[in-house]
Amino acid sequence: MKHTYLIIFTLFYSLSFMAEAEDGSSLWLRQSKSGETRVYSSKSSPTIALAEKELKRSFRGAPVVLKRQKCKDLKADGYSIKFVDDKYILTSTTDNGLLYAAYHLIRQQSTSCSVRSDKTIIENPAYNLRLLNHWDNPDGTIERGYAGSSLWQWDDLPLVISDRYEEYARANASIGINGTVLNNVNASPDILSSEYLIKVKTLADIFRPYGIKTYLSVNFATPMILGGLDTADPLDKEVEKWWKNKAKEIYKLIPDFGGFLVKANSEGQPGPCDFDRTHAEGANMLADALKPYNGIVMWRAFVYNPEDADRAKQAYLEFQPLDGKFRDNVIVQIKNGPVDFQPREPYSPLFGSMPRSKTMVEFQITQEYLGFSNHLAFLAPMWKEFFDFVPAESLEAIAGVANIGTDTNWCGHHFAQSNWYAFGRLAWNPELSSEEIAREWLSQTFTADKNFVDPIASIMAESREAVVDYMMPLGLHHLFAWGHHYGPEPWCDVEGARPDWMPSYYHKASDNGIGFNRSSTGSNAVAQYPETLKNLYDNVDTCPDEYILWFHNVSWDHKMQSGRTLWGELCYRYDRGVQTTRHFQREWDRVEMYVDSERFKEVQNKLRIQTRDAVWWKDACLQYFGQFSNKPIPYDIERPVLNLDNMMNFKIDITNYECPPCGYSN
Repeated sequence: MKHTYLIIFTLFYSLSFMAEAEDGSSLWLRQSKSGETRVYSSKSSPTIALAEKELKRSFRGAPVVLKRQKCKDLKADGYSIKFVDDKYILTSTTDNGLLYAAYHLIRQQSTSCSVRSDKTIIENPAYNLRLLNHWDNPDGTIERGYAGSSLWQWDDLPLVISDRYEEYARANASIGINGTVLNNVNASPDILSSEYLIKVKTLADIFRPYGIKTYLSVNFATPMILGGLDTADPLDKEVEKWWKNKAKEIYKLIPDFGGFLVKANSEGQPGPCDFDRTHAEGANMLADALKPYNGIVMWRAFVYNPEDADRAKQAYLEFQPLDGKFRDNVIVQIKNGPVDFQPREPYSPLFGSMPRSKTMVEFQITQEYLGFSNHLAFLAPMWKEFFDFVPAESLEAIAGVANIGTDTNWCGHHFAQSNWYAFGRLAWNPELSSEEIAREWLSQTFTADKNFVDPIASIMAESREAVVDYMMPLGLHHLFAWGHHYGPEPWCDVEGARPDWMPSYYHKASDNGIGFNRSSTGSNAVAQYPETLKNLYDNVDTCPDEYILWFHNVSWDHKMQSGRTLWGELCYRYDRGVQTTRHFQREWDRVEMYVDSERFKEVQNKLRIQTRDAVWWKDACLQYFGQFSNKPIPYDIERPVLNLDNMMNFKIDITNYECPPCGYSN
């Protein structure tokens, strides 16, 4: 009988923790829809009405008073929250700020944080511009998108409006994002046609109450392609006139239109250099067209010349001499690293080298180089690493390349939602820690139970470093498969392709060693950094292990800080990455009772794929580079299970990339 009672008790206890099935579509906005608070406001607007609606729907507690008034401690969109006389007083100088304050109050309740105290909470955003960049195309595809098709159903707009448009705006507002670039930087000129601008207006009208401005990526040659002109020369009077007329048309439809994002003279895109003009002259012409309407131009610094010996130097070489030559409504948008969103890069030296120009950072939320939507890779630690070198206050704005699509869970991987969330939170406050953000997101997205949050927050904290370990440790970079960037291909050699698209351009493995020599004896890319960092990175004995193969070509026998040889350290790092992913699997399985079965199984399956991929990376890279080192893999390292010849002949189909080459035989 005792055993019977024990079984019944255990079953009851287990069932009490079983969550209802969820599909991830609610993101981190899963709060109760049975709020019971009263909300008072002396002002009215569509945005304030949304703040009232959110509080009434989700907040449970004392009455809330919304006050829009000037306050010397509050910047644009900033807000304060205080608890006085059994009421919450939310104050902001703007309607948007009141909406952000409402989400703050709900977030604190959802994460089990008390807001009843004598202390006044004051929040001011670090940046006035906090934007998502969508790389969505008019045909519904998304460049580097791994979560289904584009949210924007252009063929249906403006007559048919998806419910997801407002849900998208709501999610962004809840984390303080206030701008969205709707289309790919490899822009179709059609986006500026009158037909498409009507569609854009429809989206802008939906986003506006949530405090979100709409922006567009533009093709520099649009006056020729769409307008029928013979040139797109930025100093041509007819070209200037065409852009001014187009700006007038846009702002008549969308009075609060934010401006343009431009990719020019990069990877085949047209630009001012096609007409012997500078990037500054091209940007300034567009800026002048937008200036009467307070619009801005975000001009990307992602340029590189295939003839130069070191792609990592290009943005600095091309843009630094233009410092001080851009209009005041131009912001130079710079990728966080000097090459291309690698799992680990040093920061781009262009930051800090243009003191007379406005600059902004571009992060990549979508995981182009970090396992697509198959790998759990929490990117807040990567972005925090950037801010360790680049002062947040030195930047004008911040942008993130979105990872959002039509998948039910929005991002393809339930944990990929955390990167959308983390970007918004860091765009508002770069001082937040990765752990704070992870715990916030977990508590709202799954459960606030510490038995779940503690171990899974730990996984998230380790995840980006694990990806670096099993893909490209010690400063290795761009070892990815040709074209799609999924899986290892350090041997890739495509006939006729640009050298700087080939992995060998970067790893330069030989019998003598491995790594790209960017020291003063090589390409001298170190000279682009401040003196203290230049000296640190230039010396192979002082260069941090994390960047050693980024800045140096190092002998296989070089003694590392751990005491191992370079080859031994490389083997250890790859193996550590594999073992860490196995640890992730075990930890996730242990928290099954705290997660609904649908999401638990989906994440469990993704972790299996990630571990198989980690083994694939380790076996491919160590066996390939072992041909150059002529050294065995140390015996305490997990043995390879995949055959190198098979891996070198394998071409993965990314339409079915859930199945890595796990079927290889030795």
